[in-house]
Amino acid sequence: MSTKHYFPADSVNTLVPKYLKNLTYKDPNLAYIESERVIYSKSHNRANVAVISGGGSGHEPSWSGYVGNGLLAGAACGDIFASPSMKQVLAAVTALPSDQGTILMITNYTGDRLHFGLAAERALATGFTKNIIVLPATDDVSIGKNKASIVGRRGMPGHMITMKIVGAAASKGMSFNKTVAFGKAINSQLVSIGSTLDHCHVPGRENHESIPDDICVVGAGIHNEPGAKKISPFPTVENLIAELLAMLCDPHDQERAFVKFSKGDEVVLLINNYGGLSELELGALSLEVLQQLNSTWSIKPIKMYSGAFESSLNGPGFSISLCNLTTAAKNSESTVSEFIELLNDATSALAWPNTSSTSLNTPREPVEAPEATSSMRTEVPESEDIKTEPSRLNNIVRRGCERAIAAEPNLTKWDMVMGDGDCGEAVEGVSKAVLKTLDLTTKTGSIFDLLYATIDNVDDMGGTLGAILGIFLSALTTNLRSRTSSSPNYATATAAAVTALKQYTGAREGDRTVMDVLLPFAATFEETGDFAKAVAVAQEKAEATRYLKPKFGRASYVGAGGKEQELPDPGAWALKEMLVGMLEGAE
Repeated sequence: MSTKHYFPADSVNTLVPKYLKNLTYKDPNLAYIESERVIYSKSHNRANVAVISGGGSGHEPSWSGYVGNGLLAGAACGDIFASPSMKQVLAAVTALPSDQGTILMITNYTGDRLHFGLAAERALATGFTKNIIVLPATDDVSIGKNKASIVGRRGMPGHMITMKIVGAAASKGMSFNKTVAFGKAINSQLVSIGSTLDHCHVPGRENHESIPDDICVVGAGIHNEPGAKKISPFPTVENLIAELLAMLCDPHDQERAFVKFSKGDEVVLLINNYGGLSELELGALSLEVLQQLNSTWSIKPIKMYSGAFESSLNGPGFSISLCNLTTAAKNSESTVSEFIELLNDATSALAWPNTSSTSLNTPREPVEAPEATSSMRTEVPESEDIKTEPSRLNNIVRRGCERAIAAEPNLTKWDMVMGDGDCGEAVEGVSKAVLKTLDLTTKTGSIFDLLYATIDNVDDMGGTLGAILGIFLSALTTNLRSRTSSSPNYATATAAAVTALKQYTGAREGDRTVMDVLLPFAATFEETGDFAKAVAVAQEKAEATRYLKPKFGRASYVGAGGKEQELPDPGAWALKEMLVGMLEGAE
């Protein structure tokens, strides 16, 4: 693994904006929102579905290289191997309005699910759009069904096939529902597996682990994470490809038979370069894949892609993806020929093979991000607003924030043991921000004024807890605004918001997260309609997190300890403190 780069280590944060700005020189039809690192097509037609993707940088040409007519309308780009923030994603959404709706295509990683999900809920809550959905790619087979049952399968480069079909369908003016159905059908018939010789090198980072020369990694992801399996001594190419294809195609592998391939099925093959293999070696590997697919599995792909579609910086590895178009067509009331036509449709996206050429021209200067908070909201008519007594509303929220602030020392101490130590400061920061403008936001007694202001504050909170609270509050706002009765049912709205939140996180009760308090609180509130009883349950559940083993986030990597680790989950405890304070303020 080479650790040398042309740019010095301290320039790592400037690489992404420089790369994105360069794209606008290559294609003058691209616009660049520099402040939010968003690339979007200036020729997007709002009569068509807006297809937006994105993720951490370091996977170039994904995803910014696929912005153009016939593919993506825009892409939001995070730091290297880190999800873009909610604000970045929302900037892309607001830059690309659609009368049909918006599809957010992501790879299935926690940060992407939460931040793209929060952006979707914000767009709904503000009334910017009525149709928006997050479509996660879940094509990895390296982790079996049992281990992947909670968080789901990872996204791998196979989703390039989904992205091209969805993008082409949107460009043809197909309906939101049909385009979504195509995306879901293709993703369900995708399987991918990767292999690497070594880790990639992230500019500016030290202490990289290296893979010994006599080891080949199977089941490697695209973020430098350890592979599912290490093979030693180093296998022959024939044996390696045989093992990889068995993981994709073997119908008897109960852990990995995600897609069934029958004789005569029409299949697309995509072989992806992780960034560090020569085209010469990738071509030879591709031929071996084709030959074994035919001889061992009776699969003859009707279309093949090969190249660097989704890299892992300079990672010396590759992945194999197969998509069963026959089954996907049956499941979406389409035809294989229609899918092939969409794959073959021309696109102006710079990185997609066989694109139409563009001439060098002076690019448009970077544009400012559309205001993605208060200005994108539709006004709540006075007749639809929910009003309550201002001083009581102020007391409820104030007491909830005060209790959360008072809990900061313990939250920080507990998170230093089981997490990364930032939970207490984050909770204290957002609580103080809410208090700073509380008198103004509760002056009229409008529930929506308070909710929108609180959501804006939570946006700046960051972290997983901030994303979860943001999604919940946005979904709660959406539900309250869409109520059919003049009097709000907060218990029902809370339950609906939790249902929406579950789409974006696999965490459930028992996983030692904030969900250990939020889920039973919402269930009790919906069942009884009694806020005090629901808060009592929240208190009980927060205390019980002391004895749970973490299954999500950094805490899940901490080794099993003794009594010193029998501490409450900081996020769960923080929510409990807020709820208890709100109850005190209401009394």
